Amino acid sequence: MANVDYNRIPEYYHRYVRQVEDLDLEAALRSRRDAILPVLRTLPDQQWDFAYAAGKWTIKELVLHIIDAERIFAYRALRFSRQDSTPLPSFDENRFAEKSEAGRRSPSSLLRELETVLDSTDTLFEGFSAEQLNQEGVASNNPVYVRGIAYIICGHILHHVGILKERYLQPATA
Repeated sequence: MANVDYNRIPEYYHRYVRQVEDLDLEAALRSRRDAILPVLRTLPDQQWDFAYAAGKWTIKELVLHIIDAERIFAYRALRFSRQDSTPLPSFDENRFAEKSEAGRRSPSSLLRELETVLDSTDTLFEGFSAEQLNQEGVASNNPVYVRGIAYIICGHILHHVGILKERYLQPATA
């Protein structure tokens, strides 16, 4: 049985949520950390500037995208948990990546920031009551509820870990 109500999550995000739907919230949050940190910690520094194709994000940009997205989703969850009914705007992930200046960052600084954001999100969701997790708001012109946002956050990272392993870390084949 799913731990989320798909009727309260925009359809676009269902692909993320499916990756963690059978986990309770604590385990789902832990799964994203367990999936991404070991992979990133094993990368040599020079690999962080690699993009698998022209016009695609580097690993640094991908990691900063994950950080940015988690912050934005956590902010949405906070607002909605407090019953703020103000509709929240979408964000342009490509514009964020373009303007992130990720290339000037060191891998260690990105890892430190990622761990800090993961910790912050974990603490935020641990503090929500059942009632707060059930609160709903509008983001990107779509209704979504707080518990659903948590599962989106987790599945989003797992989605990008899959891309990282498939497209960035596999040797090129002829």
